[in-house]
Order: sequence, then structure tokens, then C-alpha cells
Amino acid sequence: MPALEDAATALTHLDAQGQARMVGVSAKAESHRGAHARASVRLSEAAFLAVRDASGAKGDALQVARLAGIQGAKRTAELIPLCHPLRLTRLDVQATLEAPLVHFDVRVEAVDRTGVEMEAMTGAAVAALTLYDMIKAVDRAACIEAVRLLEKWGGKSGHFHPHGPPP
Repeated sequence: MPALEDAATALTHLDAQGQARMVGVSAKAESHRGAHARASVRLSEAAFLAVRDASGAKGDALQVARLAGIQGAKRTAELIPLCHPLRLTRLDVQATLEAPLVHFDVRVEAVDRTGVEMEAMTGAAVAALTLYDMIKAVDRAACIEAVRLLEKWGGKSGHFHPHGPPP
């Protein structure tokens, strides 16, 4: 097991004693930052058709999920304990249907001292969870297959594509 000092260096949210802490960003310069994340939900044929045709019992599932994704991204600091509250300057949630998958792409931008990848991933996750809630009466086996960061830019680390260029 690595020493606590090594863990504190590798995991910025741990202090030298291994205790959780919010990372200090006061000394960092504000810069334009952005992130693109995606969540994918696998649906049965019946659920996919209900989503596509906006014919579910609860209404237009995609629009509700998109709005939930926006709200989730905006409230990330309330949901993830060590995230800084950020001043978001752009937030877009798009749904793409690719049977049997529904993809939620969330793009977030801010002029701030820390990145917005958590906001993008939280927005995507909340959109996917909301879609599940909207269609669970039709498809309880629906599966959120992935929530992942596709791209981030700005700040000291610059442009980053963890899984290759985004679609």
C-alpha cells in the first residue's frame, strides 16, 4: 500500500493524512474551460419506440430528460461533495436516438478556476437516470451503459480526449 503522502500527491482531494478536502483554487487564474460528456441508455424495442414517438404515459421522455440533465449539471456542487460551485456560461444537452440506444451529450462551458468535466458528466448521468424513470413501466431492464468524459479543454492541462476524438 502506498504511503499517505504518495496518495495525497496522486489524489488531489486527499490531504497528507488521507482526509478528504476541497482543492484550493484561489491562486489559479480564471480561464475559458469546457467539457463534453455522454451517457448512453440501452432500451427494449417497445421502450425505444415510446421514447422516439413521445408516446410514453409520462409524456415526452426525451424533453424531460434533457431538462433534468441541465438541472443536474447546474447543481453538481450540491451533489458531489468536493466540487466547487461554478459559474456556467454554456450548457447544452442533446439526445440522439440510435436504436436500441439513447445517447445524452452534454456540453458545458465556464470562465472559472477549475474544469467543468464533473458538471458535464453529472448532467449526462442525471439525463440518463431521468430517462430510466420515464420508461421503467415499459422497460425495467433498461440499462445505463456508460457515463464518460469525451473531451475537456482549457486550464493548465489544455485539450484532452480520454477516449479519442468525440463523435
